[in-house]
Order: sequence, then C-alpha cells, then structure tokens
Amino acid sequence: MKGLSKFAAGLIWLCAAQAQAGTVQVAVAANFAAPMARIASGFETATGHTLKLSSGATGKFYAQIVAGAPFEVLLAADEQTPKRLADAGLALAATRFTYAIGRLVLWSATPGFVDAQGAVLDSGRFRHLAIANPKTAPYGAAAMQVLRARGLAETLAPKRVTGESVAQAFQFVATGNAELGFVALSQVAVPGRPPSGSAWTVPAELHEPIRQDAVLLKAGASNPAAAALLDYLRSDAARAIIRAHGYGS
Repeated sequence: MKGLSKFAAGLIWLCAAQAQAGTVQVAVAANFAAPMARIASGFETATGHTLKLSSGATGKFYAQIVAGAPFEVLLAADEQTPKRLADAGLALAATRFTYAIGRLVLWSATPGFVDAQGAVLDSGRFRHLAIANPKTAPYGAAAMQVLRARGLAETLAPKRVTGESVAQAFQFVATGNAELGFVALSQVAVPGRPPSGSAWTVPAELHEPIRQDAVLLKAGASNPAAAALLDYLRSDAARAIIRAHGYGS
C-alpha cells in the first residue's frame, strides 16, 4: 500500500505539472536560432512548458509586434528594439536584459578564400558579398559599419547582395550564390562540428557592440511560462549553450 501511495502521489504530481504547463510564443533573432533550439529542448524537459519558436530579422519582428502579432517573448539581435517596444508600452521594461553578445565574421564556404585579416575585401576578387538587410537586421548594420571603417562601403556597393536576415545572408554564401558574406559567428562555429570554409572574425572595435536583449512582451505578461523562459535563459545550462555557440556574455 505504501508503494502504491507513492505511485499515486507521483501520478498526481505529474498531472498537476501538466495542468500547469503553458505554451510560449517566442520571436527569436535569426542568428540565435540554432542555440535557441537546444535551449528550448532543455527548457521544455525541465519545466514541461512548450515553446513555439519563430526566427527572423529583428526589424521584421518589431513591425509585427507593433501590428499586434501575439509574440510573448522577444529575443532580439540588438538592444534598441526591446527598448523601443518597452517605451511604446508593448514590453515590460523591467524584464529586459542582455542574453548574448554577438560576434560578426566574414565567411566563405571555400577553404582558404577568406584570410585572417579580411584583406580579401580589398582585393575585390569576388563577384558577390552577402550581408543582412542593415535596415532590419543588426548584423547587417554591423557589416555596413565594418565596410565604412575599411573605406569600402561605396567601392563594394555593386557587389553586395542583401538578405532579409542574417540567416538568409548565410544561405547565400552556403549555396554559392555569394562567394563570401558577413554572418554571425554562431552560424559557422557549430559545437561538435569542425569549422567549414574560411573566416575572418571581425575585430569588435570595427562596429558597435551587438548586444542582444531579451524582453517579456505585453502579450506574455500574464503567462508564467513566458517569465520562466526568461529565468531559464540566465541559468548555467543556457549560458553554457550560448557560450558554446560563440557568443559573449
């Protein structure tokens, strides 16, 4: 009877946990899609909550949230967008924090094509340079800052191909539609896989810091699962995944 009581108590606890489990609509910056998938798996196992992830350009998410999209948590690729949403009353300012500091790389799928100093940019021995849209994607804005710092913004303008997000810029290079491109380090530094192609890790002083902030949106203010996700992003387990994908913290 004693064993049965423990079993029954376990079932009651499990049913109660499932009854309290929630679902969270999460908007995730394109550069953070891969680590977030791993974080989501750990979060769902630990809490019983379910995450519905959508990845894309931060600027696009901003427009969608302003238009009434039902996202409850935003993991942006910058710090300005969450602040703008909080200032507009569409996010809870007190919940905003930096979950990652992004690193920009110039990458080619071809080994040896990109040198360790990024001098290939000056050589012009390529037809297409992929970047994310600088108007909506912070990694694209950082790429343009690098080109201006190198005095190449106008020279390379005819060679630039623009992706909607840094994920699309990466695809342009990965598929050979562009010989090289500015992408997130997290896209090429995949844990457990050897580096592919060739890359120049852009010195941080060539662009403004890519501080990536998370925030609880107004739509998720009454959802305990949404608050739990923000707490989990600060956990040791989540931080380890973030660092493994090449982000600073």
